[in-house]
Amino acid sequence: MTRSSIREYTEAVRGRYLRASKKEKSNILDEFTKVTGYHRKAAIRLLHRRNQHRVNKRCGRPQQYGSTVVGALRVAWEATDRLCSKRLQPFLPELVKVLRRHGNTTMTTEIEAQLYRMSPSTIDRRLRPWRRLGGHRPFTTTKPGSLLKSSIPIRAPSLTGRRTDLASLRLTWCLTVVIVAGAST
Repeated sequence: MTRSSIREYTEAVRGRYLRASKKEKSNILDEFTKVTGYHRKAAIRLLHRRNQHRVNKRCGRPQQYGSTVVGALRVAWEATDRLCSKRLQPFLPELVKVLRRHGNTTMTTEIEAQLYRMSPSTIDRRLRPWRRLGGHRPFTTTKPGSLLKSSIPIRAPSLTGRRTDLASLRLTWCLTVVIVAGAST
């Protein structure tokens, strides 16, 4: 049985259960436990409970920043190419002025003041849904390691004809990389 069907069945049985004598209550409980699969004590609690609909109220402090502030924060975050919150937060006052100058109408003075008060950890929490989506990688100049290694010519001593130990081979390779890297810069 689904939760909604159990709820409907409970509502149908509750009135009969509350009006019944002790012996009839026992029979109703037997029937209820067979139908729903609940334990007897859980069934008793459920049948005695009044029809109270739970209000989905959030625990803890109320949210300080509304959806308009988070929307403005997202605009600023996207404008900086998804900068991390610790770098974005000190840059927000200047960024908001630039965005207002370029015609962004979502930045009112109230929203602006709330953005300035936001801590980096709050920025991270509020941007988490969009950060999870990903799909955007910032521009970077770093290349994967295998591409970099293959582009550096390495002169290693030939291993045939003379005996070289691993330490001297590593030293020769490191010196060659330093020389080649120094010559290219």
